[in-house]
Amino acid sequence: MKEQLSPINTTSPTVVTRHRYSSLFASDHRDFLLSPTGAQINISDLEDKIVGIYFSANWYPQCQSFTKLLVEVYNQIKETNNESNFEIVFVSSDEDLNAFNNYYQSYMPWLAIPFSDLETKKALNKKFDIEGIPCLIILHPHDDTSVVHDGVELIYRYGVEAYPFTNERLDELLKQEKEKHDQQTLLTLLTNHDRNFVLAHSASKEVPVSSLIGKTIGLYFSAQWCLPSHKFTPKLISIYQKIKQKLIQQEFNEELEDFEIIYISSDHDQLEFESSFGTMPWLALPFGDPNSKELTKYFDIRGIPSLIILGPDGKTVTRNGRSLINLYEEEAYPFTEARVELLEKQMDEDAKNLPSMELHSGHRHQLTLVSQGNGGGPFICCDCDEQGSGWAYQCIDCGYEVHTKCVRPVVQVSSA
Repeated sequence: MKEQLSPINTTSPTVVTRHRYSSLFASDHRDFLLSPTGAQINISDLEDKIVGIYFSANWYPQCQSFTKLLVEVYNQIKETNNESNFEIVFVSSDEDLNAFNNYYQSYMPWLAIPFSDLETKKALNKKFDIEGIPCLIILHPHDDTSVVHDGVELIYRYGVEAYPFTNERLDELLKQEKEKHDQQTLLTLLTNHDRNFVLAHSASKEVPVSSLIGKTIGLYFSAQWCLPSHKFTPKLISIYQKIKQKLIQQEFNEELEDFEIIYISSDHDQLEFESSFGTMPWLALPFGDPNSKELTKYFDIRGIPSLIILGPDGKTVTRNGRSLINLYEEEAYPFTEARVELLEKQMDEDAKNLPSMELHSGHRHQLTLVSQGNGGGPFICCDCDEQGSGWAYQCIDCGYEVHTKCVRPVVQVSSA
């Protein structure tokens, strides 16, 4: 399984010819952009600035989530650079003018293409080959070749540190990131100058992080308000308890290290945190601890629930712990590449005994058994709503796909 950081693509497959910003954003009847107050700002004011073109819409939850983060980063850049050299232009995919106004005026402090200017919005979507939202394109005023298409990833990954989004800065960040991961230990990840412990449910309440060194650790990113977590957390609790029981039964096997999970909360307040943590049998970082945000950014957590697995040496074993739990349950432990390879081979063997076609009670069409090599691949199971990969039953007609273990065969009733 590939767990290395992917290099960030800072060049476009489409050659973008140098244009003045007026050529990009103006129309035959308009030489201005809107501000959130409704004021008209001359496009010429953008000259010599780094400009982010933000393609987004109010109806898409991922856009709303990213917009909040982008606002924080935008304000930080403005504060630290005296508002001199950076601006964002919003290109809307909202359904109507009211939706545009509510989204833009309620959330965004930057400029926007007027909602009524469909031609300019279409031209920008076409020029930068926009295939999905949210998307953030970064343009540099005096560099014809540096068009950054991965602005969303950069903001998620580095936040304000990505500024000014030059190739040199991004190379520097990748180098720093590699050094951090190479030097990663449990102590560097989980402690800070104010705290060297995690929380437990026991009377002692505080467990020194140093006492966890040498164990396999799961970092569980979740929150009380997250609906997918309501389904996954009970499953993870069951698997956690089975793994712990297995380790107790085989305590004399030196190859099996101990296992622990640490809750990394995205709860809104202390009450939510206590409600979530109260159901969990493992440990937790304190609510509001600065390491929580740092870990979210460090591991590039885009959505929750998410489970990162650390090995006994404190290094990252896999970022796909949630998927491995769904696929292999307690057998996934200790989540290593060698263990996963063994399980994948076993899955291939088991698949030889599965029927090539199934009628599933949760779907009207017949399902076909597929693997990653013959039409399958990573998917979200339409029955349990969890991640999957490898073998699955797939509907060729409409794309419906389920884990092999989630199939509920239709019982054929005899007509006799």
